Amino acid sequence: MKNTSVFHKGLGVPLDRDNIDTDQIIPKQFLKSIKKSGFGPNLFDAWRYNDEGYPGQDSETRVVNENFILNNEKFKSSDILITKKNFGCGSSREHAVWSLMDYGFKAVIAESFADIFLNNCFNNGLLPIALTQSEIEILMELAEQGKEIEIDLENQIIFSDETQIATFEIDPFQKKCILEGLDEIGLSLIHSHQIKEFEKRRMSESPWIFNSIDTND
Repeated sequence: MKNTSVFHKGLGVPLDRDNIDTDQIIPKQFLKSIKKSGFGPNLFDAWRYNDEGYPGQDSETRVVNENFILNNEKFKSSDILITKKNFGCGSSREHAVWSLMDYGFKAVIAESFADIFLNNCFNNGLLPIALTQSEIEILMELAEQGKEIEIDLENQIIFSDETQIATFEIDPFQKKCILEGLDEIGLSLIHSHQIKEFEKRRMSESPWIFNSIDTND
């Protein structure tokens, strides 16, 4: 019987390519911003459009590549990306993860991930799942059929139509962070009480340090 603790249920989009690097995910000309939002329209920019993109451009006026899968009406509401080996290779830019999330993806399921990209996913709340080639092929076929995919993160199982498709591994700490929506700042704030107590104790033990601080700064 399927567990009801579903982390996410949605439609998949099959991107049948190996070695998709971060420059293909979000090209270099869009990296000037350090905000985590606004990158979705330029996700896979060189593949989604037939014209050259630049920051601040109105995506509604661009020449769309009708042959790219994200532009297929069938997959426009998909929020689970299914792809192949070594996804996210290349540079260490976090913008690649930001663009996937800003587009609307909740999870990326691949045969394997580049290490830095994998860590960036967990640091930003995007769930990466590594499966075998045969399991990926099954999920791609389900995506083509328009079948919903259910991710039970608590039990680390993937279902479709109440049928178990695969199980997956994930570090317990990283699972906790995804389930509780904790990034590095959030993890620090969990210990806010201890931090405040430390600051009070430090001020009491070494007041000269704090007396030297200009409170007008």
